[in-house]
Amino acid sequence: MPSMDLNSDLGEGFGRWTLGDDERMLAIVTSANVACGFHAGDPATIRRTVQGAVARGVALGAHVGYRDLAGFGRRNMDVPSDELEADVVYQVGALKGLAAAEGGTVTYVKPHGALYNTAAVDERVATAVAVAVAAVDPSLVMLGLPGSAALSAAGAAGLRTAAEAFADRAYTPEGRLVPRREPGAVLHDPDDVARRMLRLVTEGVVVAVDGTVVPVQADSICVHGDSPDAVAMAERIRAVFDAEGVRLAPFALGLPASRAAAPGTPGG
Repeated sequence: MPSMDLNSDLGEGFGRWTLGDDERMLAIVTSANVACGFHAGDPATIRRTVQGAVARGVALGAHVGYRDLAGFGRRNMDVPSDELEADVVYQVGALKGLAAAEGGTVTYVKPHGALYNTAAVDERVATAVAVAVAAVDPSLVMLGLPGSAALSAAGAAGLRTAAEAFADRAYTPEGRLVPRREPGAVLHDPDDVARRMLRLVTEGVVVAVDGTVVPVQADSICVHGDSPDAVAMAERIRAVFDAEGVRLAPFALGLPASRAAAPGTPGG
């Protein structure tokens, strides 16, 4: 029986403002990328998200980002390596503390937004993130794009790695994500998304925006929690997977201890 992890970005409210439906998503997904307070999330919001994840047996991941609450972490920033390392250490440490208070454990790290995109192609940024994560806890897994600088740097730092695909994003013929600013970059139809992800699991491919079939490696599938269609898409993916015999399980619990991405190789 094939297996797959389903993750979502959660805990991204702030104070009295709510973003996404964490409670419903936590009943569907197997891994939660929890905001750590820099791009979104305040301590009380983060703690509630952790409580919900622990209660449902959902794996916890630190969703670290640039210090950019106003821009939701999606603005490019030029942060010196030493400052970026400190920022990542701070965020991972904060989530580990909140998780420990609720009887949970952080098992992986996934950068957010602009930090995710930059670390995928910029070796300096990728190395700063990887070095910071390894300094906090070398047992953590780095989740990122297959073939990215982020996963190569994580492997070089001795971290295990996992490759991620996106259910709600369109792909280029090169296997990269279509930039959000371009038309059709974000997908919304739950049935179409579920069919795409079933093909990814069973055949290892997705259909790009030009109609070509592109191989994509994935240990986990992401549904962005802030999308208006997030719950419907996640529910449909889970229903289709259940019907087709695809088992859902947290990716971080099934990776071998030695798994790391060598520089220049796709994923881990």
